[in-house]
Amino acid sequence: MLSTSILIPDYARTVVERLEHFGYEAYVVGGCVRDSLLGRAPKDWDVCTNATPQQVLGVFKRFNVIKTGLKHGTVTVMVNREPVEVTTFRVDGEYSDNRHPDAVTFVSRVEEDLARRDFTINAMAYNPSRGLVDAFGGREDLAAGLIRCVGEPDARFNEDGLRIMRALRFAARYKFDIERETAFSMRRNRHLLENVSVERIYVELKGILMGEGVLNMLLGFPEIFGVIIPELVPMFGFEQRNPHHIYDVWTHTAHAVQAVPQDAVLRLTMLLHDVAKPRCFTLDDKGKGHFYGHPEKGAAMAKKILLRLKSDLATMENVVTLVRVHDNTFPTTRAGMRRFIGRLGMPVIEQLFAVKKADQAAQSSHEQLSKKEELRQAALLIDDVLAEPPAFSVKDLAITGRDLIASGIKPSPAMGQLLATLLAEVQDESLPNERAALLARAQQLILQADDSSR
Repeated sequence: MLSTSILIPDYARTVVERLEHFGYEAYVVGGCVRDSLLGRAPKDWDVCTNATPQQVLGVFKRFNVIKTGLKHGTVTVMVNREPVEVTTFRVDGEYSDNRHPDAVTFVSRVEEDLARRDFTINAMAYNPSRGLVDAFGGREDLAAGLIRCVGEPDARFNEDGLRIMRALRFAARYKFDIERETAFSMRRNRHLLENVSVERIYVELKGILMGEGVLNMLLGFPEIFGVIIPELVPMFGFEQRNPHHIYDVWTHTAHAVQAVPQDAVLRLTMLLHDVAKPRCFTLDDKGKGHFYGHPEKGAAMAKKILLRLKSDLATMENVVTLVRVHDNTFPTTRAGMRRFIGRLGMPVIEQLFAVKKADQAAQSSHEQLSKKEELRQAALLIDDVLAEPPAFSVKDLAITGRDLIASGIKPSPAMGQLLATLLAEVQDESLPNERAALLARAQQLILQADDSSR
């Protein structure tokens, strides 16, 4: 059920009313109208008007105005520290780069402006006194849960190839379907994505992955994802031939992405966690498929992919680590778990639990009970280990390198290894994490090293 009212916040209403006070038409437009009708809180409020950019500057000369895109008719008006983009009604000229209009022409009617927009659900405008302007059936498509291009789909996508990704993002966000002709055109014109910057592609990709309806987009448009990440293509339809799996590699991946919490790192991880499986596939003499080494190979591929997409370093390193360890078995001993926590850190281990649960949710029922029990036991062991004084890294030891030097041990490159040995013995519970015991054991290890070198 769509909302019957659009509540414009005061700062955006100020912009609309001030333009009208000076004799111009003004509407809130685009995403804020769409989200308001869906009963969602808009992130941004945009305004369109028949006032020219210079006239807009005159209307708001006492306001802080940023000339965001004056050439294309857009300025940003700051009202009570809130930004409102104000754009003059316009039609776009040729898109020679399949991304930006070469020129724009300002027009007098809002309907002409709405006709240049990408999808019907984004091509609606609203004014409190004039009501909703919906020349292309956007409200009807919202109610039906459809993403449909305004006008001819091929023309819209040839104007801006990124619209292909935007269609997938909107459909994934709202769990909408993509109208038949629009979907055909997206597949037909997917090569246009090669003209779009990787930075914009990456932003849209994360938006798609974060959507509640991501599963249908991954399964319905694999060829589009194959254009932006060619390494995914061998996964499409690749049968795993293993009792743990009921899906081919790509279908398993899609279900795993859907199953993991809506976090960008986790969803990128699930998208790429099995990317190396086709390269690592072997078949044993019983006809069972194996993928030995695919996590390590997949981590290397994930790093290459995310570097190419210009991911931020923190996200890339996090995803690569999770891909590398996603198939690891959790340690079953206290000492092993201490080392595991020391190596990865608890934030990554918590993510790893989510990754494993999603991976298992996208597999067959084969041994599911034992897999779940392994995770449960690992969680209990972690709780047990975390309840003790920490001994996960060298910094948790009751002594430091300075303490060793103060006790008479000469500084050397081997001191780091000495501390690592002490940590291992503490983790094995063969040495208490106490200053006196650690110093005594350090002296003993030094003497043993001297004896062995003679």
